[in-house]
Amino acid sequence: MGHRILHLSDTHVTASGIDMDGVDALAALDGLLHDCRHLQDLDLVVVTGDIADDASVEGCAHVLDRVSGFAQARGIPHVYTTGNHDRRPSFATVLGSGHRDPDGADTGRLLDGLDDERAAVSHVGGLRVVTLDSLVPGSAHGHVSAAQLRALTEVLSAPAPDGTVLALHHPPLHSPTAPWTESAGLHNRDELAAAIEGTDVVAVLCGHFHLQLTGRLGPATVWSTPGVVTRIDLTAPAHVVRAVRGAGATVVELGGPFSPSFHVLHARDPRVGEEAYVADPVTWADATED
Repeated sequence: MGHRILHLSDTHVTASGIDMDGVDALAALDGLLHDCRHLQDLDLVVVTGDIADDASVEGCAHVLDRVSGFAQARGIPHVYTTGNHDRRPSFATVLGSGHRDPDGADTGRLLDGLDDERAAVSHVGGLRVVTLDSLVPGSAHGHVSAAQLRALTEVLSAPAPDGTVLALHHPPLHSPTAPWTESAGLHNRDELAAAIEGTDVVAVLCGHFHLQLTGRLGPATVWSTPGVVTRIDLTAPAHVVRAVRGAGATVVELGGPFSPSFHVLHARDPRVGEEAYVADPVTWADATED
């Protein structure tokens, strides 16, 4: 059976709605969801982290309100992961396990053996959806703990009818076009690859980089979706990080002869391409640690 997922990431909404760089993050999310209103046959919305730029309860609540409204109107569940800007107490207060049914009820089962990490599993028909918590408090890079990897191995020990999708914030891949992606991504990529080897994981959905990037992790295709609040413009020199306006999202297609496939959606923003900020990679990484 096929599945269609709307994949969002990096909403960076704050209590006021304005992100730390002065971008109206809430308006970017509203505009993107408005432009996605004609999408047909969606089964799930996934938001892979950096929900709240200020790690606030209010920022998380703004995003939940918008995304849950979009999902409820279509009768589909919605799933969230932590990002490096998030904080687990705020995330848990608003989003619980991170897995919500169409009516907003928390339907996720937190993975076994964890303390405060927000890693969970739920099912959408025959598709298993597992969220991992790659947040390293105070750091821009990501890491999936040994406890999560043990629990993930147990979850994946039996296949699901339509396979498994993993979702986490930090991509387990990087690009020489943007050298900063290596230090900013998931630091224990090989351990995650070992945990999913020989399993039914078909796709790993990530965010964090604010740009579209794909690659392989063992049996699975990894996809990093562009950011909602801004996207990183890779036409900039390699020694700078240039963010521009223009919300993006991905439709993930599972099942069929080309599975998994991904296509990017761009919001119709009259200010698209306008520079939001420019930073060198070290400054940018330091800023994400605040």
